[in-house]
Amino acid sequence: MAKNIGLQVTPPKRTCEDPNCPFHGKLNVRGKFLEGIVTSIKMNKTIVVRRDFLKFIKKYLRYEKRHSTLHAHCPECIQPVVNKKVKVAECRPISKTVSFVVVECEESE
Repeated sequence: MAKNIGLQVTPPKRTCEDPNCPFHGKLNVRGKFLEGIVTSIKMNKTIVVRRDFLKFIKKYLRYEKRHSTLHAHCPECIQPVVNKKVKVAECRPISKTVSFVVVECEESE
């Protein structure tokens, strides 16, 4: 049984024993709620998410494309695939570079 984390996301069907899972562990989510595309799943319980955005350049009155990457903790009950969309939520710092946790991933066909 997955607990309600306070966001409009569907909880995963699988269960896990991860203490840093927002659905089955004791990790609370707060703050920002972001979307991005998975670029790497090679780390242990951590994924790399790329976020694309537009930055307005005032001098030329145009936009330029930019991107940023962030590391997110991935619980065992959620299994993302590279090049699929995921939703991540901010949480307490889990390690030096990880302050987000995956809460939902796009289903693979």
